[in-house]
Amino acid sequence: MAEAPAIESFGTIKFTLNNGTHMPAVGLGTYRVRQETDIMNAVDWALDAGYRMFDTAAVYGNECHLGAALRTFLPKYGLDRDDIFVTTKLSPSEHGDKEITEKAYLKSLKNLGLDYVDLYLIHFPGTARLRSDDGRNKVLRESTWSSLEEIYDEGRVNAIGVSNFTVRHLSELLLTHHSVIPAVNQVEWHPYYHQDELLKYCKEKEIVVQGYCPFGGASAANKTLLEDPVVKKIAKKLNVTCAQVCLVWALQKDVAVIPKSSNAARIKENISLKFRIPEEDMKALDALGEKNIKYAWDPSIVT
Repeated sequence: MAEAPAIESFGTIKFTLNNGTHMPAVGLGTYRVRQETDIMNAVDWALDAGYRMFDTAAVYGNECHLGAALRTFLPKYGLDRDDIFVTTKLSPSEHGDKEITEKAYLKSLKNLGLDYVDLYLIHFPGTARLRSDDGRNKVLRESTWSSLEEIYDEGRVNAIGVSNFTVRHLSELLLTHHSVIPAVNQVEWHPYYHQDELLKYCKEKEIVVQGYCPFGGASAANKTLLEDPVVKKIAKKLNVTCAQVCLVWALQKDVAVIPKSSNAARIKENISLKFRIPEEDMKALDALGEKNIKYAWDPSIVT
């Protein structure tokens, strides 16, 4: 009797973006990891565990620390710059024309100590210091995307995308005849809050959805999702952790993930995903979305 084919770990899988760029399905998030020592340790442990994608943002205030960590530890593991995938994001306070956006991009590159990033995102559809219902948000969003397109067309970034964009924000962007379709839309995504309409739209437009807050409010010490009876039951059944259940649930929907941790064991655990969730259990996790519990900022109110 032939053996069943081996299951590939999601930790080694890459998603192909709409411009042909390959992005690891699992990356290390760094939101709220602000201390240099914590970043250094996390990157060391992550590279050792097999992570090759690292996510940061200008507003996280840790780009310098991430850059230092990569310079320190890539040689330790025999890796070069081209072996890793780095994402950073444009601050909502830096929306505007090419001069403003380029200045912000160059500052991020300097902080990271890199010549380019693999993915550069507009962090939020709204602009800092503007009310969410201010019509200038849309105007600035359009000009900001045009500025990112120019940086991309000049070959100074491998891919560009957005974060926290709704279907409305994306459709408005695509209707204005921009030459580049966002490669990624990074949004809050977990069993308590999943936007199925948004995922369907993004798949139709060949935009990869990447999920942050995959453990719900865990980054803010809220473990309600990880302690949910449905999640715990499935984890026990599959002999995995509740965190691993949440990650594989997203990945089986073709949603990339960027789990954050400053703990060596959990960092390794979050990329050790060599299992699949049965359909009936996927449906049980999907049903948790009826709770509609959101932990991060709400972009739907932005004009």
